[in-house]
Parts: sequence; C-alpha cells; structure tokens
Amino acid sequence: MPRPHSHVLLVLADATLRRGLLKGLTAAAKSLDNPYGIAFSGVGSAAEALEIARGDGDLQSVLIDGLGGEGWRADELVSALHALRPELDLYVLVDSARDEETVGELIREAIDGFFIRDEADPRGWFRIIQAEIQEKSRTPFFDALREYVLMAKDAWHTPGHSSGDSLRASPWAAGFHEFVGENLLRADLSVSVDMLDSLLDPKGVIAQAQDMAARAFGAQRTFFATNGTSTANKVIFQTLLAPGDKLLLDRNCHKSVHHGVVLSGARPVYLNSSVNRTYGLFGPVPKKTLFEAIEAHPDAKALILTSCTYDGLRYDLPPIIAAAHAKGIKVIIDEAWYAHARFHPALRPTAMEAGADYATQSTHKVLSALSQASMIHVNDPDFDAHLFRENFNMHASTSPQYGIIASLDVGRQQAMMEGYKLLQRTLELAEELREAIDATNAFQALTLTDLLPAEVHGDGIRLDPTKITVDISKSGFTVAEFQQVLFERFNIQVEKSTFNTVTLLLTIGTTRSKVSRLHDALLRLAREARAPRKLVRAPEIAGFTELHYLPRDAFYCEGELLPLIDDDEHANPALDGRICADQITPYPPGIPALVPGQVITREIVQFLLSLMRSHKRTDLHGVVHDGYTPCLRVMTRADEAANRRL
Repeated sequence: MPRPHSHVLLVLADATLRRGLLKGLTAAAKSLDNPYGIAFSGVGSAAEALEIARGDGDLQSVLIDGLGGEGWRADELVSALHALRPELDLYVLVDSARDEETVGELIREAIDGFFIRDEADPRGWFRIIQAEIQEKSRTPFFDALREYVLMAKDAWHTPGHSSGDSLRASPWAAGFHEFVGENLLRADLSVSVDMLDSLLDPKGVIAQAQDMAARAFGAQRTFFATNGTSTANKVIFQTLLAPGDKLLLDRNCHKSVHHGVVLSGARPVYLNSSVNRTYGLFGPVPKKTLFEAIEAHPDAKALILTSCTYDGLRYDLPPIIAAAHAKGIKVIIDEAWYAHARFHPALRPTAMEAGADYATQSTHKVLSALSQASMIHVNDPDFDAHLFRENFNMHASTSPQYGIIASLDVGRQQAMMEGYKLLQRTLELAEELREAIDATNAFQALTLTDLLPAEVHGDGIRLDPTKITVDISKSGFTVAEFQQVLFERFNIQVEKSTFNTVTLLLTIGTTRSKVSRLHDALLRLAREARAPRKLVRAPEIAGFTELHYLPRDAFYCEGELLPLIDDDEHANPALDGRICADQITPYPPGIPALVPGQVITREIVQFLLSLMRSHKRTDLHGVVHDGYTPCLRVMTRADEAANRRL
C-alpha cells in the first residue's frame, strides 16, 4: 500500500534561524515515529511560499514568521494561503503570548495555532504538527466500521444474508459473494450495532465524521445522505417551505426539485433558463431574470439554482445570493456536480463560500464515494436543527447502507488530504484532452463562449473545465453511432449526449492512460474521414405556459387519463387547456415539459409527440400507456372545481 507524503513549509526571513529550525525539525522527523511521511523545507519570502503552495500537492502545513519580512506581512500571507488552499494547517511563529493575541485578532479564523519563537522545541513542534495531520486525516466512521468487522462478531440481527453466510456456500448465489467481496458483505450491518452510531440521531462516530466534513467543505453543519441528492433537496424543501409558501426556482432544476415542490406544497415561480439551440443545451437563468424575480417576489421563502449545470456552467453566485438575502430569501444551491470545487482555487467560490444558506452535493459524482452518497451543507443563520432532523428522518432509511456512510467519510478525508493534488492533475489532463480533441479536426471541444446562450453573455458565468462537451458534427457520425463505436470498438462509455454533442466527465479518478486511450480512439475515428452528415436536432422544448393550481393539489387529485393522440394519430385537441396532474419529463435532459397544475397546450402535446417519434430514444417520465396509447393524467373538471385556483 502506498505511503503518504506530508510536506511542511517554514516561511522565515531570518536565514540563520530558518536553517537552525529546519535542522531540528528534520532531525525530529527522522528520529520519531513518522507514519505520514512528514518532511520540512523553508523559504524566506511570501512569494516563494505561495509558489510552493500552488505547485506542491503534498503540502499539508505552513509555519509563518509573525514578524513577516521585507515586502510581506504575516497576516497577508496567512489570508492569501487560506484563500488559495483552505485545507492547509497554518501556524504562526510569535515572540510572546501578547504577540499571539495581536496576530490572532487579525487572522484567528484562518490559523490553527502558534509557536513561540524563543522557545523553539523542534521535537515538540513536530509532534503538534503530526497530531494535526493525524486529526484531519482521521476517518472516524470508517475506522469504527473496519474495527467492528475485524471483531468477527456472530450476527443475530439484520440483514438476512448474515455477513454473507447465506451466500458463501450457495450453489446459486456464491457468485455474488465472490463478485462483491467478503468485506463488503461483512460491513453491511444493522442499526443494532451501537458502536457504529445512528444516521438518524448521530452522537458518536457519524457525528464526528459529519463535523469533519463541515470543516472540510466550509459549512457550519454537514449531514450525510445515503439516498442521493434527490432526497437531500426534498429534505431542505420540507424544512424551509410550508404549504402555499412561494419558491423561486429554475425550470431547468433536477426533477427532484420539482418533486420537492409537490411534497412541500409550495407555490413555485418558475424561471426559464437560457437555451443554447445550436447544441441543444440548457444554460443558467439570466441574471436579469433572477434579479427581476427577486424584486417581484420579495415574499418568496427560498430560491434554488443548479450550479454547476450538467454541462459545467457556473453562476456568478455572490451578487445573486446577496440580492436574495436583501429580501430575506433563503438560497439553496444544487451542487450535485460540483462537490470537488472547494479543493482547488480554479473552481471556487463554492456555494457556501458565496454565501448560500444550503448546498446539496452528490459526493459520489466527482469524489471518491459510492453511488447515492451525498452531503447537505448548511450555513443558514436561522437553521432549525429539530425541524430539519424531523424532515431528514422522514426521508432517510432506518436501515442505511454503512458502506455508503464510510465512503463519505473516506471521500472527505481524501479530498482534504490530497484533493488539491488530484484536482491539479485532473485540470491538467482536461486541458491536454481539449487540445488533443481539437487537433483531430473532426471533433471540437466546446469552450465557454461556444456553450453560453446569447442571453447570458456578460452574466459572469464560468465553466468547470472537468466537463468537456464535444461537438461531433464534422465527424460523419450520428451521436448514436459515435457512442456505439466508442463502446464496442474502444471500450469507452461517455456521460451523456445531445443530438450533436457528447459530454466527457473528468474526475479525480481520471488517469493519463484513460486520456491516451480516448485520444487514440478519436484519432482513429477522425482518420476514417467520413463525410459530414446533416444531424436531426431534437424538438425544442415547449415554453412554460401557466400554473393554475398548486402542484401538490394537482398531483394528489383523482385525475383522468386522456390520450396524447386522436383517432387520426394527431395531437389530441381534447388536451388543449386541460390541467396536467403529473410531472412529464423527457429524459435526457430531465427538464419537465409539464409540471402538476400547469396548463397543457397543443404546442406542448406536439412537442411530446415529436419526441416520441424522434429517431433518438427519449424516455418520457410521467406518460401513461393505456395499452399502446400514450396518455396524460389530467385534473378532472370536478378536481378543478374542488381545488383553489391560483
């Protein structure tokens, strides 16, 4: 197993004192137990220190002379290092306890401790530095889970496979045991195991792991979710919103947000997102639209936005959040695709750093966590912990998967200890891959300018470089053919597609070998020199009409089914003007064409029929088939009369 390397930097202008301290600290590292591979180096200026912080992914701690040096001050260097890499441990060397108080007032939030310069104790300092590295690298829940599994206790509790014993010797199911592995099954445990704490009422190792995650991600409170960000969004909605409360939301939000509207009984104000029609991509809501909505609806309880989008487009969040807070509106940011951002300055600010009250993250999407592993981060000054817990427990399983919780613990640890290093590599690979894609002359890696819809130019939107959208229009392949040949000939699976693009997702798990194999595949396909073909674009989603009833009221009505087509297989005119009772979502991309309570028009029906007849397979979530006939569930006239119209 590879051993960690932990670099510690001493920033001290006095060269003689610096050499003496480095000699003592290095001797301590060699003579004392050093499981984290701690090694020391020194520089005399802030510029050198910042250069090392940018380039050394193994840097864990920095000791800074409180006296500063020529052209630099200690407090300014501390602030710069904290802004660059907030995960670093920062210590300040002072002459006395009085100096400690003076320095501490300026930068107390960013520093982890002080050392008295005149009481130099290299062995003692080494132990303190090592203890802090040990503390932030701890995985309290994973450690407890592993310890329990090694105890080899007989299981007289759930789950029924009893640590895999029901599978191991089975002639029918032993293959599953062999495939998933013994440790996974032994770690699949019951809430009966007290030493592993309770996700529904954490007071032990889960509480410790969540506290460490809050520190790592810059939140006041963090909660682990084992059934995805979909559930995390619903928990927040039910915490903040009562039936009838007004909510501002991007129509482009994930369908879990729209489900949350139904469950909470909120009254949504849908904001149309921008659209890049050249590539069939949905972008952010224009900043002008957001500011106008905030001004027009100061009684809204919350605003929710997705940042970054599936395609990597990020809002300029600080001014939007400030505008919402000025009206007393809470801000929720769905950061499902952006959990890695905290750990590299090229990707910040995160939602928490921008001032959001809540952020939900799919830790499993871009960091090292198992599928369904997500986090909820909270910075709401009015946070109601009891109400939140009641809503969390309403949605969470009483039998959570402990492997998922452990992966959240380990995912946080890795991001904290080597996230910067891994993301630096990922960003370098992304840049190399973009250049390689463009060099094929058959494929193009789209830039921010290419991706931005015209209506959001000038909105300060940025692109997450780890999402690469590739235009295949010149290649001679259709998207379906391109994905098929990548999969069958080159063993490559991409993230998603539109009618003329595919999206590649780079993560901390992306390797140079994978990049090389993809580059080779694209070169080979480019050399086939196929003539470009006219690609049939998917039908454009119909515009939002009107909301006549609360989504919850429409969804819970009895309803009736009406066919999408008439006897001549044309759009059924009987649907025109009726009220939809379900959420109708073409997938991909997962943006609702209709939400409960919305007025149906002929244009929307025609859009749905066009999708169903499209050459490209699209799932239509919410459409009901009565035999072979596609139908929509609509409110009956009696339902409409029984419910209050908005």
